[in-house]
Amino acid sequence: MEESKKVRCPDGGLEDRLVMSGSMANLTDATSLQQFEELLKNNSKSLTVVHFHAAWAPQCSQMNDVMAELAKEHKHTMFVKLEAEAVPEVSEKYEITSVPTFLFFKGGEKIDRLDGAHAPELTNKVQRLGSGGGGAARAGDVPKEDLNERLKRLINAAPCMLFMKGSPQEPRCGFSRQIVQILKDHDVQYSSFDILSDEEVRQGLKTYSNWPTFPQVYVNGELIGGLDIVKELVESGELENTFPKTVSLESRLKTLINKSPIMLFMKGNKETAKCGFSRQILEIMNSTGVEYNTFDILEDEEVRQGLKTYSNWPTFPQLYVKGDLIGGLDIVKELKENGELTSVLKGEN
Repeated sequence: MEESKKVRCPDGGLEDRLVMSGSMANLTDATSLQQFEELLKNNSKSLTVVHFHAAWAPQCSQMNDVMAELAKEHKHTMFVKLEAEAVPEVSEKYEITSVPTFLFFKGGEKIDRLDGAHAPELTNKVQRLGSGGGGAARAGDVPKEDLNERLKRLINAAPCMLFMKGSPQEPRCGFSRQIVQILKDHDVQYSSFDILSDEEVRQGLKTYSNWPTFPQVYVNGELIGGLDIVKELVESGELENTFPKTVSLESRLKTLINKSPIMLFMKGNKETAKCGFSRQILEIMNSTGVEYNTFDILEDEEVRQGLKTYSNWPTFPQLYVKGDLIGGLDIVKELKENGELTSVLKGEN
């Protein structure tokens, strides 16, 4: 049977991988359930931030860099890296379904969660949750980052940044609610920062950009304006060319499925399979002599999860011929045993 959830590859690669501890006392790795629980227990009086990551995901590597920088600034917060698939007991307990995911603990209890590679939101949560006492960093412990440098970093954290009151899921003023709706209606891809959670950013941004009100929208580091400006862009028809567009997941999946007459969605690629199921299907496909292309689902969590729903097929690998789903490893095995596989791949059946 094909796998129905994240599992370690049969080659044992996860077990054999060496994990290097961080060079800072407050940045470390948890490689077992016991070590994870001990870290939470030993750091119960202050904030602990746990990054559930995967070696195959480039966005996780980027967020590890962000964690390292935060660890320098927040000496009394413990930052823990945990490879999600290598410690499944912890991942399953906290329902980790994608990477990167961040969990925040105090007193041994989970107090918050952040899904996805959102550096501004991670920074914001660490500052807000770590300031509540216990072992939180004290003023003067670490040289404070220059405010203008911090604002510049936040503004450039994503191609489109929205500084608003609240979050896109829970706007906390009418103006912010309106601008979120406009961006949603026009499929604009953006990240956001809640100015209510950081008074320094809220006041500093007014001076930095010479714009006294919120929300504020930036594209490629440049201020576009507030709600009125965005409304004007909508009315003039210029908004489409000003903001980065979000390609719908369905359209993206259709494009990928039809990228080649034969597409195999797998863990790894033609040269290197990263699980036993993918390795088996590669051997079968290569034995046919038919040309095909592959897509590594480990490189794109959105495609990995979206394809399950799009095709109503919950496991991988998945094989498509001329845009139509053939099936997974079991189906391909049956077709080979029946002598039908080559003709199916060539579109003759």
